[in-house]
Amino acid sequence: MNMQLKKGTMFAALGIILAACATPSSSTASSSSTSTVPAFDQTRNIVLYTRDTTSGTRAGFFEGIGFSAAGPSDSVLTDGFVIRDNTAQLTAMGGADKYGIGYISTSSLNNTVKGLNFAGVAPTTANVINNTYGLKRPFMWMLRAPFDFPGSNAATQTKGNVELISEAFTAFVNTTDGTDIIARAGAIGLYAGTATWDSVKATYPVCNQNNAATTVRLGGSDSIQKVAEELTLSFKAKCGNFVPAHEHTGSSDAYRRTNGANKDQAVGKDIGFSSRPFRNSGADLELDVPAAQRGQLAWDAIVAITHKDNPLSNVNADLLKRMYEKASAQPIRTWQEAITASAAL
Repeated sequence: MNMQLKKGTMFAALGIILAACATPSSSTASSSSTSTVPAFDQTRNIVLYTRDTTSGTRAGFFEGIGFSAAGPSDSVLTDGFVIRDNTAQLTAMGGADKYGIGYISTSSLNNTVKGLNFAGVAPTTANVINNTYGLKRPFMWMLRAPFDFPGSNAATQTKGNVELISEAFTAFVNTTDGTDIIARAGAIGLYAGTATWDSVKATYPVCNQNNAATTVRLGGSDSIQKVAEELTLSFKAKCGNFVPAHEHTGSSDAYRRTNGANKDQAVGKDIGFSSRPFRNSGADLELDVPAAQRGQLAWDAIVAITHKDNPLSNVNADLLKRMYEKASAQPIRTWQEAITASAAL
């Protein structure tokens, strides 16, 4: 009995020692885990990112939140805003700027930043197609006038290879092949039919010859650059390996460099892209271009983005407008104000 009592006492003591050893270890793990949680100071001011006034993304964003006056004018914006393009905004909020908010094309969205829901709806392709996601805009294309392409001759009404390839390209985007590529690039193609490029290519015999010495110049909206490059990468192999030369500098250049004041300069383009509806304003009489020379390529959604550490996840038009509008009657200037407003949506 004494031996059994001694054994029992020894085991009990050992259990106490092991429990005592385990307690600090658990506390240390908990402390370590807590220390890795990123701090977000909600009292900090919001850093507003925007695009320059020629940007179709900017026009689409501000029109989408009911603040169209901010599309062409910086003067109505809250003081302290920063002008950056898609890539620079992703770099800033994917890196050091924890307190910024901006907006980009969903085709540019990646996992380095947080894409915010709009009015409770996620910025997904499915939601743009079913029309539940409200912050969206069209991707448009525009061609030069007939016989105004390099190699074409208006006097003899002869189309050169550049013009013929450009026309074939616009046909390609309205096939199942083109729609699939548009989707892979992050936008939403419009074609809902069943025609493939193989079923229509006979109409474009230029694609049966070697076009390696022919350059087609493409430009306009930088938001469409990724989509346009993916399309031409695929189409060049289907159309004699022509050379696509991309230079994307803004939506207004879709018109200016194909049909406007810059079309015959070194920066002139054969195909231009706009990430907003074509319009007539000032010197940019885009809608004067005949309908046969322009059309819609796809739909794109615009998404508000923040740093991943930001607890904000949902915004609406009113909340965003209150951030960006200098003269707002109910301004939102700090992250605490934004997060409180979002919780009430």
